[in-house]
Amino acid sequence: MAGLDLVFVYGTLRRGGTNHHWLDGAEWLGYHRTEPKFQMLDLGPYPGVVRPGTDAIVGELYRINALMLKRLDRLEDYPVLYTRTRIPTDHGHAWLYLYRCRDGSRYPRIRQGDWLACQHNQVS
Repeated sequence: MAGLDLVFVYGTLRRGGTNHHWLDGAEWLGYHRTEPKFQMLDLGPYPGVVRPGTDAIVGELYRINALMLKRLDRLEDYPVLYTRTRIPTDHGHAWLYLYRCRDGSRYPRIRQGDWLACQHNQVS
């Protein structure tokens, strides 16, 4: 469909996340797990995904319009704090926001690649 993109979200934009309202009006396509080519970092109030790595990232897929993508770019401080890359999914290629980081070793790694599960375990 013209003017529509897919986006893969893995942190605060997921259902139950503090920024999920930014996806109001988007079409939820389901859950997705990436290929094991990344690593997820715990940046405190939100995660960052970097590559290379050996972990699969757990998240959700949405179909969004161009205006919503621009809004998400602002939220993610693209292209300063995050950049975007395309990843393969069952629905086609989707945007994934990659954290721009020179030294990921200074952040805790979320090895299971699931930000919401990690947050839930910290609260429990």
